[in-house]
Amino acid sequence: MDEWSKSFLESLESLVDVVDEVVVEVADIIEDFAEEWQNTIGAEIDKCLEDIFEPIIEIYLEYDEIDMTTDSDMGFTYPGDPTPERHPACIGCRHYHGQVYGGNLLVCGMHPYGWDGDNCPDWESNPSIDDDFNPF
Repeated sequence: MDEWSKSFLESLESLVDVVDEVVVEVADIIEDFAEEWQNTIGAEIDKCLEDIFEPIIEIYLEYDEIDMTTDSDMGFTYPGDPTPERHPACIGCRHYHGQVYGGNLLVCGMHPYGWDGDNCPDWESNPSIDDDFNPF
């Protein structure tokens, strides 16, 4: 082999060794930097995130413990239709709403808790229920 090719291969091997040393040094520097980052700034970020999210998590856990099927439901279904036992004056009325909000039944706009008697003064026939109703 020629002298120049032998010299070229030795130079190339030397270059590979130098590049390898540089890569190892850079990796060490990056590792040290990452460790320092985690010990200082990373810890501060963790603390800030904890301060922000801890109260939110506590509120969520307290809310999760609330029993949504307590006595405030009063046994109403969702939605609740009037029956002879519950709001008989509302049967067939066009104003009957019958939806439960937060455990409270909204009977209608005029009488949110329903009418106590048998004949509500605001009762109007509901065309969708009235068999005799024919709009045409």
